[in-house]
Amino acid sequence: MDDLQITVCAMASRDSDQNLVRDLALAYPTKIVPCFGYHPWFSHSIALDPSLSKEDHYKKLFLDAQKTVTPDHERSFTTILPTLSQPRPLNDILDEMRHNLNTLPDAMVGEVGMDRSFHVPFDFHERPRKRTPFNVPVDHQVAVLEAQLDLAIELGRNVSIHSVHLQQATAELLDRLAKKHGDKFYRISIDLHSCGLSPETWRSIEKKHPNIYISLSTAINGKSSSYKALIAACANDRILAESDCDDIQMSTAYTWTMVKDIAEIKEWTVEDSWSEELEEEKWGIVRHLKENWKRFREGNHIPPSQRKSVRHHKKVDRYHSPSP
Repeated sequence: MDDLQITVCAMASRDSDQNLVRDLALAYPTKIVPCFGYHPWFSHSIALDPSLSKEDHYKKLFLDAQKTVTPDHERSFTTILPTLSQPRPLNDILDEMRHNLNTLPDAMVGEVGMDRSFHVPFDFHERPRKRTPFNVPVDHQVAVLEAQLDLAIELGRNVSIHSVHLQQATAELLDRLAKKHGDKFYRISIDLHSCGLSPETWRSIEKKHPNIYISLSTAINGKSSSYKALIAACANDRILAESDCDDIQMSTAYTWTMVKDIAEIKEWTVEDSWSEELEEEKWGIVRHLKENWKRFREGNHIPPSQRKSVRHHKKVDRYHSPSP
């Protein structure tokens, strides 16, 4: 870490990660932006009803959610149950996150989210992973995610959200949070990371919510050419780049590849020199991303209600200004 030339966002995703991220951030405060949260791939280990036994908790998620329970479901459940952790109550998870976020005032919430395509593996550490037939029910994922986002809004912390094959559910959740929390929702920034939304869905979210950003990665988005249309659709001040890579040695290279892709699509230059005194029209890709990240970190976005008010007053001043 002493030789690391960049600052990285270190994302926790499950029980075992939370203390690791905290300790890393405390040891290297200038190089680590710590992020605490529970990823949807591990949301099945969180109990919404702590009165249920371990078996009943997982049975409700994995078997009761099936339209038809097949012999394969029964065999898979019997095999995986002994390997699963004792589920932790959601309130305990939130208390832990609150403690870590209060310990590190610059920390964010992440990586959290929802994922329709993920199947719980028999052994997460096995390569390749052998998958069970079980998805975590979407309503369970959303409940866990929304509770973490409520905490982020309460504490004024920015968020990184994972969303796979749940475009409508993601858009509806953002709308619900804005309605529930009002202007306080716009105090934080939210990044839809390795964003796979359609350009149409993104435009709708971008128009409604000035605090939502997208970041794209070669590791995930680069697998499909459709991300280029998303880059083209995204406003210049709402786009970010990331590596989404778990190998720190590859993080810079992966991010730089995406930076160059964004520059090509946006028709921005790639700077070979640096000047602090430049009009925005002359900014290159690095300056654009630098300013976007700065706004993302600062948060405190103007809520749509106030933006409408500002536009209204400008019209009044323009068309109804008093005569001299």
